[in-house]
Formats: sequence, C-alpha cells, structure tokens
Amino acid sequence: MICPQKSIIAQDTITFSPPAKRVFSAEPLKATMLAVAFPGLGQVYNRKYWKIPLVYAGFGGLVYSISFNGSYYNELMKAYQDFIDKIPETDSYIKLITWAEPSAYDPVLYPETADPSKASWVQDRLLKAVDYYKKNRDLSYIGIAAWYLVSVLDANVDASLFNYDISKNLDLDIAPAKMPVPGYSGAGLNFVLTFTFYQNI
Repeated sequence: MICPQKSIIAQDTITFSPPAKRVFSAEPLKATMLAVAFPGLGQVYNRKYWKIPLVYAGFGGLVYSISFNGSYYNELMKAYQDFIDKIPETDSYIKLITWAEPSAYDPVLYPETADPSKASWVQDRLLKAVDYYKKNRDLSYIGIAAWYLVSVLDANVDASLFNYDISKNLDLDIAPAKMPVPGYSGAGLNFVLTFTFYQNI
C-alpha cells in the first residue's frame, strides 16, 4: 500500500521594523558659521524661530537710530558752517534757532543789533548739538556690530546647550536666612545648591 506523500511547506517570517527616527542634534560650529554668514540663520538652524524677529528688530532699531541721528547731524553741521562762514546768503541756521530772534545774535545779517555774547552762545549751542548727534550716530554703528556679535554668540550657546540634559539631580532652593551681624538684626536670602549622584549597582 502506497501512502500518499505529504507536502511540506516551509514558512519563514520576516519582520520589518520602521527606521529609527533621527533625533536632531545641533552642532555649535555649524550654528556659529551660519550666524556669521547671515544674521538669523543660526537661530533657524537651532530651531529657535521665535528669536528671529528679535534679531531683526534689534538691527532695525539700530538702523533707524543711524538714519535719525545722521540726518540731524548733517542738518546741524550745515547750520553751524553757515553761521560761521560770514556769508549773508547762507542762513539755514535761522529755521533751527527758534528760541531767539536773528537780530539779537546774527552779526552778519544784523551787525547793528547783534550781541556778540549771544552770537557766541548760539555758536556754542550749535556745536554741542552737532557733537551730540554725531556721537549717537557713531554709537549706533558700534551697536550694529555689537548686536551682530550677540546674535552669533546666541546661536553658538543655543547649539551648545541644545542636547543638555536637565534632570532632577540638580536642585536650587531659596529660603529666608538670618544674618548674624553683631549689634544689628537683618534678613536675607539663602541659596542652597544640591547635587545628587546615583551609582548603578
């Protein structure tokens, strides 16, 4: 008697696992180079998008300060030069000096009535105003350079601390403290910094 053959089917199971999700890790050097290349790119790389408006608001305010102080500086410098050049046709300072009449201080237009002491005072005021706006304009230029460096430094620090692990092993407690000063009574704050170390056994 012939027994029917049993067919043997071999089965194999293949398991597919999805690729692990890549965790973003910021590189300080790359963030710094991007921030140096163009302001705000370091913040974009660090995914700190909320800082980008602050970066450009700072630059915008400083550019406006340069424009504002520069325009006043140019106007006052021309007025000062017109006042001391002894040419009657150059009188741009009259529209700026609203606190006195030209007949009281201008020896070129009104040589009979002008007071030399008032003319010297007006000249001194114009020169001080020129120096004031020139100083503010120059400080605004320095401010742009400083704000640029701050944005680069911020990108570098953010990238350096991007993967910083904040755990409960470091605690800071603030409590009132009594200040032991002989002959006096006082109060203060006491800062207690606690480190907790765990050892795997």
